[in-house]
Amino acid sequence: MDDRSVRIDLSRADFLPFSLPTIGDEEIAEVVDTLRSGWVTSGPKVERFEEAFAEYVGCSHAIAVNSCTAGLHIALSALGIGAGDEVIIPTLTFCSTANVVVHLNARPVLVDVGEDFNVTPEAIEAAITSRTKAILPVHYGGQACDLEAIYELADRHEMAVVEDAAHAVGSKYRGMKVGGSVLHPSRARRVAVFSFYATKNMTTGEGGMIVTEDGELAERMRLLSLHGMSRDSWKRYTAQGSWYYEVVAAGYKDNMTDIQAAIGIQQLKKLDRFIALRQEYARLYDQAFAGVEAVQIPIRHPDRDHIYHLYVLRLCLEQLSIDRAQFVAALRERKIGTSVHFIPVHLHPYYREQFGYRAGDLPSAEAIYQRIVSLPLYPRMSVADVDYVFKAVEHVIGMNKGKRS
Repeated sequence: MDDRSVRIDLSRADFLPFSLPTIGDEEIAEVVDTLRSGWVTSGPKVERFEEAFAEYVGCSHAIAVNSCTAGLHIALSALGIGAGDEVIIPTLTFCSTANVVVHLNARPVLVDVGEDFNVTPEAIEAAITSRTKAILPVHYGGQACDLEAIYELADRHEMAVVEDAAHAVGSKYRGMKVGGSVLHPSRARRVAVFSFYATKNMTTGEGGMIVTEDGELAERMRLLSLHGMSRDSWKRYTAQGSWYYEVVAAGYKDNMTDIQAAIGIQQLKKLDRFIALRQEYARLYDQAFAGVEAVQIPIRHPDRDHIYHLYVLRLCLEQLSIDRAQFVAALRERKIGTSVHFIPVHLHPYYREQFGYRAGDLPSAEAIYQRIVSLPLYPRMSVADVDYVFKAVEHVIGMNKGKRS
């Protein structure tokens, strides 16, 4: 540690947020065009966005929705998941992954994760019962799970797979994009759902996309996304449309608007550049933190293209005199925003009370949770910002080495 790190800590005038979206003039112009068109709800721009996204991922069907959560709910509902069924989910995820299962009166079976923070095939297999109907793997932080092993399990046990790809738009597994057709050895009952929330690698403010190769399932999911009305129901307000429509399923109100899709159309064009910047900043973090005691950099598998939605540092608390909360507070004092991804679902009061989970049930995820901190990582950052974060972390570590009393 040297005096330079102290000077940087004290000299920064502005707060560095944990995340900011990268919105340019192209997105603004596309939204203005939508507003001036007079068509602001689901319509032609949603169709354009779906077509462009399907081409980008390499899939046959893409259904735009108003959130990844809605997409997961629609997918499980379309698969017929309901009362008495079980869905296997990693506990180290955002609560919505499990909440959607509860809303269908099914049981979320929470399982542990590995050192890369992703669910392991072994944990999934150990949790399978006669009531298991689906696996819901989460691609944590932007690095894909072991999809080949998971799909082999699903095929062997005749289970559906709904990938929570909220973090993984553009991520690759063995050279193939998550959600793409070549990753689905069996087309039936295979779905991936992406998120376009404000902090994601590309955004529509709020929004999500469901992708699948299963044509029959795609039709069902599209119906469920908008009241169970036919696909072209929005056209009833156009010159080519008719006032008449039919409801063929008890659907939801989960459609994406053309305003959101307008942003998505332009964001998708920039996504590969956004990912490249994230990967470069992650590389700089890795290089810098590799020489810092008391922290561990993220595990990256060589057969997967990590897109770094998150850069998660793991603290070696046994070497520090402070805990994670104090570490986060120290970075905030140095005007750096951070986050924690995630509180394991089984530790939340609702899941303890309703399903009987207890602390100690899933020890790997619990140990990980106590130590992790997500650092700022997004395209609007500069190399100087990355360096500042590193110097601040290095300084906090250096000031707090040693075991807690």
